[in-house]
Amino acid sequence: MEVAISREAKRDKMFKQGGADIESGNKGGVNGGQIYPGQMEDPQMRWAFIRKVYSIVCTQLFFTAVIATVMFFTPAVKHYMRTILGRVTVIVLLVIAFILIFLMGRYGKKHPWNYLLMGVFTLCLACVVGAACALRAGETILIAAGLTVLITVSLTLYTFWAASRGKDFSFLGPFLFCASIVLFMFILMQFILDLGREARVVYSCLAALLFSAYLVYDTNNLIRNFTYDEYVIAAICLFGDIVNLFLALLGISGE
Repeated sequence: MEVAISREAKRDKMFKQGGADIESGNKGGVNGGQIYPGQMEDPQMRWAFIRKVYSIVCTQLFFTAVIATVMFFTPAVKHYMRTILGRVTVIVLLVIAFILIFLMGRYGKKHPWNYLLMGVFTLCLACVVGAACALRAGETILIAAGLTVLITVSLTLYTFWAASRGKDFSFLGPFLFCASIVLFMFILMQFILDLGREARVVYSCLAALLFSAYLVYDTNNLIRNFTYDEYVIAAICLFGDIVNLFLALLGISGE
């Protein structure tokens, strides 16, 4: 009898050490396939949501790349963007995109309004990217694009890795909001006082750091906080982070 009890205890110990405790619902692995420790929802449902969001983001980036390429290779666009009217057009597009972000807070979960807002938002940022590329050399654009891909992939993988070990970056929210206000004030000073090329380079470096942090923060929200019906909102957040990171890296050239 004692031998049987001893064998049963050893078997239970082996199961617990190997992460295969059947009663806890784990099916191999320490967290039973969970994206982060203590996850209460079905991991497969969350993974499906993450794949859907990244599919939308990839579509947005592809559309942006096409628009930017067409604008870059169109001489009329290059000339137009060097005029005052071209600069005003870019400002109008940014204002529209900013307004759409606020509207997304109300209609982001309502179909088909969420898709309509996302389409207009994507078009606005794609034109802004195209306008920025039209004023840059091709080599500079390729370098900025390559760095954007490298930083985005690295930070995304890091955030997933950190989440699997219990890290939560939700605390970054208030700090990013404050940093955004400071950066916006810096833009106003640059616009009013024209601080020069060096100030633009400093702004671009700070913006690159800020939107890299935003990328970590929004990826963390994608893993933990966004609900399943907020896939459009999540896609817009990540798409905006990537585009703004690219524009910041493009501005570091100081051209």
